[in-house]
Amino acid sequence: MSSVQDTRRLLLEGEISEASLTLWGSNYTFLVNVNDGAEGCRAVYKPRDGEAPLWDFPGGTLYKREYGAYLLSQMLGWDLVPLTVVRDGPYGVGSLQLFVDHDPQVHYYSLRDEHSEELKKIACFDLVSNNADRKGIHCIQGNDGHIWGIDHGLTFHAQLKVRTVIWDFAGEPIPQEFLNDLESFAVTLEEPEGPSKELIELLHPTENDALKQRIEWLTAAREFPGTTRRRA
Repeated sequence: MSSVQDTRRLLLEGEISEASLTLWGSNYTFLVNVNDGAEGCRAVYKPRDGEAPLWDFPGGTLYKREYGAYLLSQMLGWDLVPLTVVRDGPYGVGSLQLFVDHDPQVHYYSLRDEHSEELKKIACFDLVSNNADRKGIHCIQGNDGHIWGIDHGLTFHAQLKVRTVIWDFAGEPIPQEFLNDLESFAVTLEEPEGPSKELIELLHPTENDALKQRIEWLTAAREFPGTTRRRA
């Protein structure tokens, strides 16, 4: 595909077919083909109506959080989350994320020695987005070598709920370039009609306030916090 815009258009407008239910997670997740007659790709489709009820997250919002994580990654300039859109599909509205070809045997635990800088960025992203479900298999390496974070349905809660396997950097300084990006992003959050407009409207006002507070916390602390809650 020639550009990100072409791929986004394909995901938004292409025909979704061959929806195969996967065993990923507790929610209904489908690996699908998307084709517009000229181009095609594989994508991960997570319909709203396939979300399992949770006591601590509002029902029917996880697909929006998947999209919000993509928006956050892009606004920070970190390119950590594969291209994601929201659209209607075979089982109703949901998130549709470009599938990244990768070796499923390569994940956080096999990447951390040689890709610590990329994983530090994912760790920082998880703190900002308040990721409550960072498993090792949610860190993948595309066949082109790029490191990605996937599965962000449990993000942006107003209460701090970070649960992660990435604890290796506790006590280490957050790289200055990350802090600079966070500070620049924080400015846009004060502009309701600015670059962050779509993300601001996607989240509840209390979640937007909490997002600002987490950025303030990280830029003031300037180091990775420790955590006692780990996920496999």
